Amino acid sequence: MSRIPFPPEDRSLSAYTGWGRAHWEAAADGLLTAALRHAGPHHALINLPGPRPSRSGPRSDGLEGYARTFLMAAFRVAGADGQDPPGLLDRYAEGLEAGTRSPTALREVTDRDPVSWPAVTDRGQAMVEAASIALALRLTRPWLWDGLSPRTRERAADWLAGALRHTPVDNNWWLFQVTVGGFLAETGHHVRAAEEAVRRGLDRIERWYTGDGWYTDGRPRAFDHYNGWAFHLYPVLHAHLSDDARALDRYGTRLADHLEQYTRTFGGDGAPLHQGRSLTYRFASTTALWAGALTGRGPLAPGATRRLASGTLRYFLDREEVRADGLLTLGWFGPCPPLVQSYSGPASPYWASKGFLGLLLPPGHPVWTEAEEPAPAERADSVLPLAGPGWLVQSTAADGLVRVHNHGSDNQPEDEVLADDPLYARLAYSTATAPAFAETADNHFALVVDGEASERGRITPLGTGENWAASAHRPRAGGVELPGVRVTSLVFAAGAQEVHAHLVTGATVGATVRHTGWAAAGDAVRTSVTDASARVRVTGRPLVSEAVALHGFTDATVMTPEDGTAFGPAAAFPALTGTVTAAECLFVSVLRLSGADAGGAERPDAGVAEGTHVGVTVRRSATGHRLLVQWPDGGRCEALIRSGAVAVTRDDTDGRGDS
Repeated sequence: MSRIPFPPEDRSLSAYTGWGRAHWEAAADGLLTAALRHAGPHHALINLPGPRPSRSGPRSDGLEGYARTFLMAAFRVAGADGQDPPGLLDRYAEGLEAGTRSPTALREVTDRDPVSWPAVTDRGQAMVEAASIALALRLTRPWLWDGLSPRTRERAADWLAGALRHTPVDNNWWLFQVTVGGFLAETGHHVRAAEEAVRRGLDRIERWYTGDGWYTDGRPRAFDHYNGWAFHLYPVLHAHLSDDARALDRYGTRLADHLEQYTRTFGGDGAPLHQGRSLTYRFASTTALWAGALTGRGPLAPGATRRLASGTLRYFLDREEVRADGLLTLGWFGPCPPLVQSYSGPASPYWASKGFLGLLLPPGHPVWTEAEEPAPAERADSVLPLAGPGWLVQSTAADGLVRVHNHGSDNQPEDEVLADDPLYARLAYSTATAPAFAETADNHFALVVDGEASERGRITPLGTGENWAASAHRPRAGGVELPGVRVTSLVFAAGAQEVHAHLVTGATVGATVRHTGWAAAGDAVRTSVTDASARVRVTGRPLVSEAVALHGFTDATVMTPEDGTAFGPAAAFPALTGTVTAAECLFVSVLRLSGADAGGAERPDAGVAEGTHVGVTVRRSATGHRLLVQWPDGGRCEALIRSGAVAVTRDDTDGRGDS
């Protein structure tokens, strides 16, 4: 049972989740109550317990606790038209006055001063938190800011203005200046600098807009959840609060384009896509959904928006381990240290506060009053190409699983190639799996060199289509490219099945290749292996992962990472191996990630034997390798694969998924 006292479910209005606005209010109240128990003197710092501080140190973490919970409180109070029975705003007003009384550099912080906030500096964490505080103050201005003394307002404005004159990290951080500048310009403080910061920040993010509603986060191809909870949120909300119709048209149109695709990445159980950094922010993934409803730019019916958002909130809060002592933890389903980046501290998970943006919509808004409708993943099997990030979104209605095949996001900087980041470099991500915490990568194709599996490095997208996506990369081992070697990869998807083809060129004859599949995890797993296939089934959890060799591969096995994944301590994934036999060598397999019913029986189409019903024909010609795929339902796909190029010449699947 949840520790938060929720009202009874309302299945007449919310047939899928049972939750409505009252449940969101209860969730906010419960999370705030737990966090506020850890407030320090004058409520200036909220130092939450945790296994370690962030790299910015405990004082910065205390500011983060104040700022991020303040944002949740602001949504709660502003959405109630200023009604604040718990007296939340009085506490945050006291903290604002105390924290900005004598801001200090982090290196000068001492125990003799238990309340002062760290000053905003170049690329310092205080800049991030200044944005949350500024947005919270803007939303609650009639009930908090306008009641402060002139001296307190001036001092607070001076502290916030530090965000205008210092240099942000060159990515979504520019929008923190936009958010602070928007508030200060509105209140008449540091107006010239504030207006310039808004203009400068909005101009800066243009270089990262790739079209069709997608931004890359500072690096050439870094696509992740920051699109929703940063790049779309801040400009749209600033335009909305400024009543700037022109800006709202610009950024609202981009948000609408994004949501047409992003809404397809949520699972039928409410799970967001497990991909990218800062996943400990959890239900902040719903922020863009609410922003669309708030500005009238959402593509979904109001009831479908609530169904998705409430499903995501319940996905986490229904799991008791999320709340140790009522607090959000650094992890996914409870603490998960390997998932967490060094910039995160004990209060970082409260960036999830952004997920409560929907409380700004009044109780009478259709998003709260209309009946829930099914999520996109629940309606029908679907395969959707996303050209911007180079993704192929594959979902199945029977189990509500969403899989995203990645042929375009690598999070590599422009001027160097780093080691693969498991949250960006995998071939695919889903709403039911996470990358394994292990040296051997799941969902990966590698050449094995002296016992070391090659990395993907920089990904070159080769295109996406109705049921396919393709890319190329120069595999790397020991931090350097394998000389003259290239891997050209193609995936076709239909129903729950995915056919992968990898053309290896320039590798040494006799070299070993390995393709690994989905890492299924839980409390325990069962595995089975034949000469050409491998299967993993999670015990007590409806999930099956399997791989079948179709061309080029010669052996199958199962790999079991010792530390599991974010979804459980026991994990395993199938692996297929083969040998390079020529200067150009093609390897083809079929993979599946499938749900099963509570009794452990797989959905009717979920067997390894059934996977072999996918017919594959490979022909070599002077122009390349021609691959013909015939699905069990009669649909056909055909492609010509050459080194660094893929041309899909036939696709008769029409999105059918009766596999």
